[in-house]
Amino acid sequence: MEIGISTFVETTPDVQTGKVISHAGRLREVVEEIILADEVGLDVFGVGEHHRKDYAASSPTLVLAAAASQTKRIRLTSAVTVLSSDDPVRVFEDFATLDGLSNGRAEIMVGRGSFIESFPLFGYDLQDYDELFEEKLDLLLKLRESEKVTWSGKHRPAINNLGVYPRPVQNPLPVWIGSGGTPDSVIRAGLLGLPLVLAIIGGRPVQFAPLVNLYKRAAEQAGHDASKLTVASHSHGFIAEDSSMAADKFFPSTQQAMNVLGRERGWGYYDRSSFDAASSFEGALYVGDPETVAQKIIHLRKNVGVTRFMLHVPVGSMPHADVMRAIELLGKEVAPRVREEVAKWEAEGSR
Repeated sequence: MEIGISTFVETTPDVQTGKVISHAGRLREVVEEIILADEVGLDVFGVGEHHRKDYAASSPTLVLAAAASQTKRIRLTSAVTVLSSDDPVRVFEDFATLDGLSNGRAEIMVGRGSFIESFPLFGYDLQDYDELFEEKLDLLLKLRESEKVTWSGKHRPAINNLGVYPRPVQNPLPVWIGSGGTPDSVIRAGLLGLPLVLAIIGGRPVQFAPLVNLYKRAAEQAGHDASKLTVASHSHGFIAEDSSMAADKFFPSTQQAMNVLGRERGWGYYDRSSFDAASSFEGALYVGDPETVAQKIIHLRKNVGVTRFMLHVPVGSMPHADVMRAIELLGKEVAPRVREEVAKWEAEGSR
């Protein structure tokens, strides 16, 4: 069972002071977070791509590259790369470069993107939302298959037997499909035999089990060994020494962030009762002391089949020291408990 962190590198106003950290300051903070995650034994760190004022990371590869030479073991991934509005050649070259700098620790997590700012910014039509992703994913997968590529499509100039460099250390360079939980996206990942990441940020996580089964059935029908495919979850959460402290620290920025997005997307008002319900054992928020969070992750592994868990922290802007402490607790206290319990459970199941 792999345990890690994901972040969107947010630069929203501090709930208490109203101050906003600079993009440069927050970028330097997140590099410190990646280094700490490596030091405390976490398996993976993901950085999301956004193109708006309240997020500092429009280029996850550059952020991850800044940490690559200062880390030894942790895997470095986007979370996600908005492939639909990017050039697959550049995406592949950037992550192959990151793979070289980290000596084989880079991953690409691709998605269509729930934020749409990059489409007009780079000159793409939202009416082509699905078609762009399918076409560009096809090219990205061809780029990792061979050094020289011949390809043609509708939305990008053709490539005629051209080489793409540098080549990555890993062969193949890992490509994950990020999904918000739609059947079409999990079926696509299964048919392609690609690892799947589910954004489990609402409702009851156990409700995602049928999607994991659908993903594995699609993989098997396409001739892939479903037992070798990895399923990850990306879920909001926070860890502190006790559960009350964790909730009290995490709620204010979460409420602010959720209500800003809620006004944009027509969601209902997010209040403390919504937060507390989501923080319950069956809810989608992984907030609490180390034992509470560990047991929720174990429950997710046993009932949904997730083999990688990524705690998304912070949501909104939180004090850097609090985020660093949550990462430390995840690595030193939560991850060992989860790994030990999951290993025991799997050993018993194999008898």
